[in-house]
Amino acid sequence: MYPLRPGHPTRPAHRPVLLVIAHGSRDPRHAETVHALVRRVRSLRPGLRVETAFLDFDAATVPGVLERLATEGVRDVVALPLLLTRAFHAKADIPAVLRGAPAGLRIRTAAVLGPSPLLMAALEQRLYEAGLDPADKSSTGVVLASAGSSDPEAIAVIADIAREWRHTGWCAVRPAFASASLPRTEDAVRALRAEPGVRRVAVAPYVLAPGFLPDRIARGAAGADVLADVLGPAPTVARLLVRRYDEVHVCGARPTAPLARTPALA
Repeated sequence: MYPLRPGHPTRPAHRPVLLVIAHGSRDPRHAETVHALVRRVRSLRPGLRVETAFLDFDAATVPGVLERLATEGVRDVVALPLLLTRAFHAKADIPAVLRGAPAGLRIRTAAVLGPSPLLMAALEQRLYEAGLDPADKSSTGVVLASAGSSDPEAIAVIADIAREWRHTGWCAVRPAFASASLPRTEDAVRALRAEPGVRRVAVAPYVLAPGFLPDRIARGAAGADVLADVLGPAPTVARLLVRRYDEVHVCGARPTAPLARTPALA
């Protein structure tokens, strides 16, 4: 059983089901990567039931999985958006679909994954796996390439991450977007080539799984020296999912966007 915060009543011995909610894609690599990440989460927390659902393009829909859980007698669920920023899917799509859950389910929503130092660690690890030498960090310019969004808050978060990442020892870091916003990956690569002190350019996709937009990022990285893989089932990403779950279940943290009918524990 998890430790309790001082002054809090005893929590039930059972643990809520962790429901990982991914966006979904027509590209089968997307679901394969999400399932690989979920398997790693299960390995980190044996005994925790982890389910996967998708907003679109997959038979494991959120309503369908919630209905099955309710039928099986599950009463407590932590819904975790497999998203890197609080854009439209986190603010609108996921709350809307969860409001339609069976009445017997108590659902609390965890925070989206980003920003987090664990994601930064995963980005760097992917760059080193792609062949970048850690000793060359100070002479390398990095493109932080995200999927993009029409949400100004999400775009501002990506820009903030790029600024903060620059202060960890990279020569330069520039954000780029595969859709909705500018600059594109190829434009950021060209801009870094002109930066003083930049001897090589690397592209770090700030995306969780393969698909249409990650492929666009890869094409835009043609002029770079190094292209990292998507974050996928990186160990630090799996640890982050467990942390987001614990923030709701163990710490009793208030969800970012709680449903009105299912408030978080006090």
